[in-house]
Amino acid sequence: MRPRLLAPLAVVAALCATASFAATAVAAMPHYPETRVAVVRDTLHGVVIEDPYRWLEDKEAPATREWLNRQIAFTDSALGKLAGRDRLHARLEQLLKVDAQSVPTERGGRYFFSRRLASQDQRVLVMRKAFNGPDEVLLDPHPLSPDHSTSVSYLDVSDDGKLVAIGTRQGGKDEVAVTLMNVDTRKLLPDMLPEARYFAVAIKADQSGFYYSKYNQDGSRVFYHPMGGKPEQDALIFGEGRGAEQIIDATLSEDGRWLLLTVYHGSSGDQVELWVKNVATNGPITPIVSDIKAFFSGTIAGDRLYMRTNWNASNGRVLRVDLADPAQAKWKEVVPAGPVAIEDFAVVGGKLFVNVLENVVSKIRVYDADGVARGEIALPTMGSAGSLAGLWSGNEGFFTFASFLVPPTIYRYDVATGKTAEWWRASVPIHGEGFEVTQVWYASKDGTRVPMFIVHPRNLKLDGSHPAYLTGYGGFTVNITPEFSPLAALWVENGGVYAIPNLRGGSEFGEAWHKAGMLDKKQNVFDDFLGAAQWLIDNRYTNPKKLAIEGGSNGGLLVGAAFTQRPELFQAVICAVPLLDMLRYQKFLVARFWVPEYGSSEDAAQFKYLRAYSPYQNVKKGVDYPAILFVSGDSDTRVDPLHARKMTALMQASTGDERPILLHYDTKAGHASGKSVSKQIADDTDEMLFLFWQLGMTAAGTPAEAAAGAR
Repeated sequence: MRPRLLAPLAVVAALCATASFAATAVAAMPHYPETRVAVVRDTLHGVVIEDPYRWLEDKEAPATREWLNRQIAFTDSALGKLAGRDRLHARLEQLLKVDAQSVPTERGGRYFFSRRLASQDQRVLVMRKAFNGPDEVLLDPHPLSPDHSTSVSYLDVSDDGKLVAIGTRQGGKDEVAVTLMNVDTRKLLPDMLPEARYFAVAIKADQSGFYYSKYNQDGSRVFYHPMGGKPEQDALIFGEGRGAEQIIDATLSEDGRWLLLTVYHGSSGDQVELWVKNVATNGPITPIVSDIKAFFSGTIAGDRLYMRTNWNASNGRVLRVDLADPAQAKWKEVVPAGPVAIEDFAVVGGKLFVNVLENVVSKIRVYDADGVARGEIALPTMGSAGSLAGLWSGNEGFFTFASFLVPPTIYRYDVATGKTAEWWRASVPIHGEGFEVTQVWYASKDGTRVPMFIVHPRNLKLDGSHPAYLTGYGGFTVNITPEFSPLAALWVENGGVYAIPNLRGGSEFGEAWHKAGMLDKKQNVFDDFLGAAQWLIDNRYTNPKKLAIEGGSNGGLLVGAAFTQRPELFQAVICAVPLLDMLRYQKFLVARFWVPEYGSSEDAAQFKYLRAYSPYQNVKKGVDYPAILFVSGDSDTRVDPLHARKMTALMQASTGDERPILLHYDTKAGHASGKSVSKQIADDTDEMLFLFWQLGMTAAGTPAEAAAGAR
């Protein structure tokens, strides 16, 4: 999902010089690069499964590298011939080369945040010594790599604001190297951790050391590093014996007294443990929640632990635990479950700030420490609020807000006065008055009502002629709320319809909505998505020859299932960093985290439903499939790029249509953040070129060009 930008319909209509893709939309593709077939047969629960491209799983094999080189050259040749690249690139530069900023973290009166100026490729780590003080650069990653593929991020800030932990990432990998910086001197300390997958770094209040959670082959482990010590000698303090499917987070309370350990049983959030340690007394690690199969998320305020949970409350509630006497029988409910889902909460200035979703629109409700309602923070319009942050002992909080027509904005909330003020706003060249945002509800296959946001030119004529871009996610409790997206802006500027349904698998309507889209009910997610496509067609927003779908990661699985189950509905597909071979996914990288969400073919019952929808196992020879651009890269250390490689080969060999099957593969790109803005613009240009080509769209150029044409 990406930020978005919109320009007036009149600008698009007035354009006199456009670049047309229609002439090449139906041109036959040349023969695909030759791909060797070497069938491997596995017998799973008595069923023989054939895999013709198992050899492409080995990324480093010379044969795979040779195949990749030919595929990359083939894709570059196909996309390089298309007209309109300069116009799309220029508009994406306008939309993406803008200032960007993160919510600040205040410690010791200093404010720490990341900032990227419009002229920069990567975010720079900055600090202010006072709220309205000048920005001071702590670390600029641009000199660290000639192609600006190295990025940096804050991992933790000490209580007095004089020491920061920094993660340095190469390309798009999930792994980072950890360093510590003295803020006053700007010098790096000798204490550093080598590149690995870290889930947390927490600096002790006295700065004598720090805790960190690291993922090893056997699973997550929490260590303690004393300053001046050697990493290989760091003491293991928690996690021994834990399996590879568990993720452990470690945070210190605001006063540094309590260490909170959060254990996730996989990424689905259906079981989470909470443990605490009194660091001040070097007490034992004590369980707060260890045997309840439910979601828990905790934050410590003084000597109390506040927990958001869906235990006995599908929409969520907030409980309070006295850490001096944490027995379950003593837990107190401070914010009860209600008719809408709780998405997040924060403890700031002695109060609780609870972010709820009302028909997929954010509301921030305020409560005192005992759960007495104290009103609501007014938000500008229908949109998404998030990143609630602040100190329990402080008097200010920060949060973000954005919507389809509102660029990302950071607000400061004064707890004492209840007043909200804009702290920072993205300056994006948009003209939203020519666009309209609607929310519709449609019936999925089983009759479930599903909401969908649609962004389109104002006064759109519903004649079925418009290009439509349908995207979604549907999993891991991820909520898809109104957000700002440059790609949506570009699409709608060019006369298109942009649609996002709120599929089951998210938690927009609580844990019940999530569970209705996981494990053996995963097909519901695909049915919801296919239902959205059919609704757009039936209501004459678009037609199958004008409908494109896009999804990444779990969303890549979504569109993979969609085009294998209902290929006739779609003209073009962007399938990015996808999971596609669901009978083998759990064997690679960190995919064990996802078994609680999807299941595993190692289980006979789960094998049955995984096989039924797994895109790789459901491709049929000779079917007229849509045009597909698979997107992945070598540095994806989360979803193994083998899925994209194998599926590209299979689809090229199987499709009965002349629409192209291409692989957009980058030898440095990955799954995680860190991509430079220049690289993002280049990649987005290629993806938009592909869709414009296949849907016969024209590139409208920039608003300035449009205005010149109108004169």
